[in-house]
Amino acid sequence: MKAAVIESVGRAVVTEVPDPTPGPCDVVVEVAACGICGTDLHILQGEFAPRLPIVPGHEFAGQVVGIGSRVTEVAVGDQVAVDPSLYCYECRFCRDGHNNMCERWAAIGVTTAGGAAQYAVAPVANCVKLPEHVRPQDAALIEPLSCAVRGYDILNSRLGAHVLIYGSGTMGLMMLELAKRTGAASVDMVDINPARLETAKLLGVSGSAANADELDRPQGWEIVIDATGNAAAIQDGLGRVAKAGTYLQFGVADYATRVTIDPYRIYNQEITITGSMAVLHSYERAAELFAGGVLNPDVFISDRIALENYPQALEQFAAGVGRKIVVTP
Repeated sequence: MKAAVIESVGRAVVTEVPDPTPGPCDVVVEVAACGICGTDLHILQGEFAPRLPIVPGHEFAGQVVGIGSRVTEVAVGDQVAVDPSLYCYECRFCRDGHNNMCERWAAIGVTTAGGAAQYAVAPVANCVKLPEHVRPQDAALIEPLSCAVRGYDILNSRLGAHVLIYGSGTMGLMMLELAKRTGAASVDMVDINPARLETAKLLGVSGSAANADELDRPQGWEIVIDATGNAAAIQDGLGRVAKAGTYLQFGVADYATRVTIDPYRIYNQEITITGSMAVLHSYERAAELFAGGVLNPDVFISDRIALENYPQALEQFAAGVGRKIVVTP
């Protein structure tokens, strides 16, 4: 089959690889679409993936075309979205319910072959059947949405909160949509890319600017979310949290990223600083929200690019052009 392969640091190609074979509790999915994410860039840069080469792609959905001998939950022909998370269920964190902190954490498309290919294999337990009205070529959005749902689990957002989001890429826009659903009094967004802010305006953002100084909220925001991973945005966002407010590190920063904090202010103003990592008990809920129309795929997916052009799609994503980019085998 044809697949994208990150062969070494900085090098991605499209080549032929062996077709996947399901184990007893696995299914083989014919991939309809696979999203490109910041994690894929980190893998390309030599981070996250323990070894190369790897077939990337942890955001994908498609049709079941093969099942293992013990699979009864789905059948050939079913349309499914795939949770990429692979946990050991044995370490102390898994036993405590914090599976995303698994000491043996792994993921399809990060540590094992992923969905940037014609076919991908996944445990049946990771597959969520899609309703008939959901197009599998759109359902690649469910995985990033499940990360956003996890972020809101961490926030425990209360009704009437004022929210500030840094970054109006796919993840920032998903956080915007969830903020509206969870009863935010206002949602403001900061991004230095004016084209991306236009999408935020289309989705009903309360205010948008290239710099938070342009937004009229001198007392700060009860919730500040970074969806960029950029040091300058993070540093600025930490200073915008209102008294008794919460800062969420949602964007994925490089390992070497560093910012400074003001410990006295954290103490004196009871500021909470927290983070949200990947997916935790949120994939099925994201699938239900998606099926219920929480996102408009035609707004969120800006580019559908043939698998043959995967390296160029990575370059486009790295340049910040468009919103969610999906590759279609």
